[in-house]
Amino acid sequence: MKRCWCIQPKANAEFVCRMEDVLDVYQRPHDPASPWRAWTRPANSCWAKCASRCRCSRSAACRQDCEYERHGTANMFVLYAPLEGWRHVDVTERRTAVDFAHVIKDLVDVHFPRALRIVLVMDNLNTHGPASLYEAFAPVEARRLAAKLEIHYTPKHGSWLDMAELELSILARQCLGKRMDSRSHLASEVAAWEDRRNASHATIDWRFTTADTRIKLKRLYPAVQL
Repeated sequence: MKRCWCIQPKANAEFVCRMEDVLDVYQRPHDPASPWRAWTRPANSCWAKCASRCRCSRSAACRQDCEYERHGTANMFVLYAPLEGWRHVDVTERRTAVDFAHVIKDLVDVHFPRALRIVLVMDNLNTHGPASLYEAFAPVEARRLAAKLEIHYTPKHGSWLDMAELELSILARQCLGKRMDSRSHLASEVAAWEDRRNASHATIDWRFTTADTRIKLKRLYPAVQL
C-alpha cells in the first residue's frame, strides 16, 4: 500500500534523530515485561441530526436537510499495542494534562499492571510528558507512574511514524462516519468497534526500517563534512 509522508523538506538533524529512534523501537522483539504502545489523541465532534424535513410530493423521494444541531465535542485518547493486537480508546470531554495523567494511570495500573516498564511512542503535545502526572497526583504517586514509562517522541511533521494514527484512520472509516448525538453515544460506538478489533487481534505489518530511511529519505539527512 502506498503511503504519503508529511515531512520537512529541509535537512534536519533533530527530525532524523527522532525518526530513527522511533523506528528502532518498532524493531524491538516482543517482551511482555516491557511492552510498547503507540499513542495518539485526536478530537471528534458530537452532534445530532436536525429534526426538520423538507416537504415533498408523493411522487418524489423524501429529503432531509443537511443542517444539524451541534451538541459539543469529545476527545479520544487512542492506545495501541501492535505486537499484542490490542487497542483501547478513552472518550473524554477534554484533553488536558489531568486527563492525560488519568489515562496513563489506567494504562499502568489497569491495562498492564504486570509490566515492569511501558514504552510509549507519541507526539510532542505540551501535555504529553511526565510533568502532567504531577498536576494530577501527589508527588509519590506521580513518580511511581513516571518510573514505569519510557517515552519516545515522534519528530515534528512526523505523525506518519505513529502506528496509532493508522488505527485512528481505521476507526474513522469503520465507526465515525455517521452522526452521533452525544458523547455517551460516541463512547458506546467506539467501545463496540474496539471489542471487534481486539477479538480479531488485528495488527499492523510495519516494514519501514531505519535502513530504509537512509536510502529512501536520504535527502533529509544533513550533509556531513569530513
